[in-house]
Amino acid sequence: MPEALPRLSFARAIAIATLVVIAACAPKTPNYDYAKEPDPRTAELVLGVGDVIAINVWENNNLNTESTIRPDGTITMPLVGDVKAAGETPTTLKNHIKSQVQNFVKLQGSEITVAVRSWKSYRFTIQGEVSRPGVITSDQYVTVGDAIAMAGGLSRFAKREEIILMRRDWKTGKIRQIPLNYEELASGRRPDMNIYMLAGDTIWVP
Repeated sequence: MPEALPRLSFARAIAIATLVVIAACAPKTPNYDYAKEPDPRTAELVLGVGDVIAINVWENNNLNTESTIRPDGTITMPLVGDVKAAGETPTTLKNHIKSQVQNFVKLQGSEITVAVRSWKSYRFTIQGEVSRPGVITSDQYVTVGDAIAMAGGLSRFAKREEIILMRRDWKTGKIRQIPLNYEELASGRRPDMNIYMLAGDTIWVP
């Protein structure tokens, strides 16, 4: 009977060791509030470099123009000159143009419209262990999962639980890192993790 004690202790030690190994191999679940990230589908489009916009000033045809937003983020309007457009929405740009035009022309209730003719500024980057790393463009908003698929998927060397989405706050200039676990995302266990990509985002796959 006394010999049973060491056997029980040994069996218990094996069980504990097994649990430790299982815990070490368990997926790493990021502790991040993904709900606080913006959904671009629910907000007005933000203009960026490469977008083509048409500006119409009613009853002032000489001020009408169609321009591509230049790399410095500006466009040029007749009479007004250079106007910052990148980072603006069509509504805020319209209001800014109206305030500028009123310095030269008495509008008398004239309406100004800003229409997006071509949306080219939705670009993001995927780097690291994917099949086709590089800059990706799309004509519609895509999720993190879609973006990785557009890059050809992860390589067999990818650390699937340590992916990072780097996102710049355009107001402060600061970059925040958003942790991603591809296994949890792709399996559907964490649908909240499959957030939408924003223009300028970078995904790093170690």
